[in-house]
Amino acid sequence: MQPELPVSATTENPWQELRRLTPARIALGRAGTSLPTTALLDFQYAHAQARDAVHLPFDHAALSAGLADRGRASLLLHSAAADRDTYLQRPDLGRRLNEASIRHLHDYGQANPGGVDLAVVVADGLSALAVHRHALPFLARMEELANAEGWSLSPVALVAQGRVAVADEVAERLNAKMVVILIGERPGLSSPDSLGLYFTYAPRVGLTDAYRNCISNVRLEGQSYGMAAHRLLYLMREACRRQLSGVNLKDEAQVPCLEATPAGMGNFLLR
Repeated sequence: MQPELPVSATTENPWQELRRLTPARIALGRAGTSLPTTALLDFQYAHAQARDAVHLPFDHAALSAGLADRGRASLLLHSAAADRDTYLQRPDLGRRLNEASIRHLHDYGQANPGGVDLAVVVADGLSALAVHRHALPFLARMEELANAEGWSLSPVALVAQGRVAVADEVAERLNAKMVVILIGERPGLSSPDSLGLYFTYAPRVGLTDAYRNCISNVRLEGQSYGMAAHRLLYLMREACRRQLSGVNLKDEAQVPCLEATPAGMGNFLLR
């Protein structure tokens, strides 16, 4: 006589099949009135990853070395937030440079007068992990497109403890026509390494978010480097033509379609 198999204590959710289509925490099932142990442990692990991403130190030396390997110069800067605790408690200090960085940019500007078309800034933001993983490969795609347009680029400014608005001060001091900052976004429970891009035309200190365009979720599981670079190039072209950015500049880039399937059907989500 065959022994009876133990009955699982987990009650399955009828939406279980949908979990194959999304990383969202749906159809987890239940054990009595609680989550199954596996689902609870997965949640705790994701929460720990998000917390670690926020506190991970910014490895600007590795980024600088990676840029140097490609023949790109970098400037090592720091916001007015002296440490991570100050950065998290005083967002205003993360939006401005410290005195040493201001002097550094002043000296660079004295040696390199004339300005540039595009200032490029990289900051740790709320996820240095995102910057470590995605900044260099994205910059390679973006710079290829910018060079094809004939735009002059600044050295890559690496800003520790930086927030989005710090890019405006960097660009203003470099006398740049435009600026893009690559910054780690606030980690989610399924995306501790999401990179955000913020673009501003005619940057200057004091601008609000209404003057910026954002491209979010740049990572392997989100928006690809090529797609994000394609959208950013569209925004930069239109900004130069219309001399503005932000809420008055909409992202109407034509999204490239995937190749048609053998049945002749493309991916309708990308049309």
